Amino acid sequence: MHQLFCTRVLFTFLAIAVIDASAEVRPLKIEEVGRGESIAYDMNAAGQVAVVLKDANGGHHAAYWENGQLIRLGTLGGIESESKGINDHGEIIGSAQKANGSWAAFVYSRAKGMRELGTLGGFSTNGTGLNNRGEAVGFADTPDGQWHAFLSQPGKAMQDLGTLGGKISYASGINNHGQVVGTAMDRGGFRHAFFYDAKRGMIDLGTLGGRFSSAAAINDDGWVVGTSEMKDRSWHAFLFDGKEMKDLGAIIGHGDSYATGINNAGHVVGTVKLAGERLGDRRLAFVWRDQKMNLHPSGKALYVTNAINNQGQVVGANYDRGFHAATMSSNMTPFVDHDGEKILSFNLLMPLLAGTLVLFRKRWKGLLFNRYSV
Repeated sequence: MHQLFCTRVLFTFLAIAVIDASAEVRPLKIEEVGRGESIAYDMNAAGQVAVVLKDANGGHHAAYWENGQLIRLGTLGGIESESKGINDHGEIIGSAQKANGSWAAFVYSRAKGMRELGTLGGFSTNGTGLNNRGEAVGFADTPDGQWHAFLSQPGKAMQDLGTLGGKISYASGINNHGQVVGTAMDRGGFRHAFFYDAKRGMIDLGTLGGRFSSAAAINDDGWVVGTSEMKDRSWHAFLFDGKEMKDLGAIIGHGDSYATGINNAGHVVGTVKLAGERLGDRRLAFVWRDQKMNLHPSGKALYVTNAINNQGQVVGANYDRGFHAATMSSNMTPFVDHDGEKILSFNLLMPLLAGTLVLFRKRWKGLLFNRYSV
């Protein structure tokens, strides 16, 4: 009876720990038909989300989500579409297939619907980033068949941002000052993260010692995040603060890491792949916030982290027999400390459980003494 009671106490505390720790991961609860999936790519300050739905046949469909309401954006005459970003006005940047099979970058608003952004003279364009001024970025093919990063400004023709001397480039993000980041090939054929503004043009951000790097996002202070190859061919997330590239992967200390988003407070989010490590073949979500690195096992947090907004909400997807769009708070209690091995909830639970068991043991002994001393 005593053992049964202690066992119940143990499982009660374990249940409380799991509920409390996972309470800040919030699925968007999108109704997915059949074996469909969903991934959130961006969220603005109002909680409006750019979502991509995946149907049972593997097709992708752009969608807008707000307060439980899902709006499918449709296409430009084709079958598929994708939504990759949203600004504070609720406008969405993405790409949609046309009837001829090409893809076109678009900006969508609930008032005006889907608007094409034009081309660089080639067949297709893809939209990836949008700021509050309606300036959009992405990549488009040129007449010679190469992909180039573009900048699209309202009322102006699409601008080719060029490369770092090589053949291709891709823009991935833009801030509210019109500064652009992405990846471009240099003269040696290596792809490097770049920063672009109207005054200086395209600037090579370099690497952390390897051959390649890629920039994913930029905030309004011009801070850039992405990933870089290291000398040992591993990959580390980085933060570029306008002066130097900070190695976030070295702080994480395990696996390959990839930074995917940054907000105006300088909080960075991303993913860590731990294949081959002592922890097994796993993924972690990371949040670099207030000079502290927090790691979260994907089973308890987001499996995919795509962006973080200025309210500290991280968006992406969790995984349960498929991807499902979800958000989590960037200041949620970490399950794993900076070295990727200690489970915080377990560490907090054990002293509490031990103290509880000691208390009940004392009470049990008291009952036995009173019973047999009569």
